[in-house]
Amino acid sequence: MDFILAPASANDAETVAELTKELLEEIMAMTGARHFSADTSALATLCREFLAGEDYAAYLACHAGKEVGFITLSETRALYAGGRFGIIPECYVHPAFRGNGLGAKLLAEAREHARSRGWKRLEVTTPPLPVFDRTLQFYQANGFEVAGGRKLKSAIE
Repeated sequence: MDFILAPASANDAETVAELTKELLEEIMAMTGARHFSADTSALATLCREFLAGEDYAAYLACHAGKEVGFITLSETRALYAGGRFGIIPECYVHPAFRGNGLGAKLLAEAREHARSRGWKRLEVTTPPLPVFDRTLQFYQANGFEVAGGRKLKSAIE
């Protein structure tokens, strides 16, 4: 299958938001918990704001003129990582297009972006296992290694 990858702009915020909603809905359906708010309008507003900055990027994957996947990258810094590095907050391929190498192409684009920014590494957190064992295997097959424990959060209100 032929896929075209391109950087997303503020004009693509609604598309990125729709794909993000699909990703979040899939995670929530598989885990049986409402972990996220999947309000497309709010997601689009945030995406537009993030894309206007220097430390966030998104890439869209298209097939036959339709967006079928995306990846987002956010820059952060840590002493343990030796400086600036990237986090992949979201990576999604529509189920009908999985298994065709598109995810690997999105990760290759992410690595190229990381090199261009001088990042030391990329990090990604998978959704809760074992429901997402396939996701973990995908990242490991594409050069990622398990680097620690579980992701935790604390809401700041």
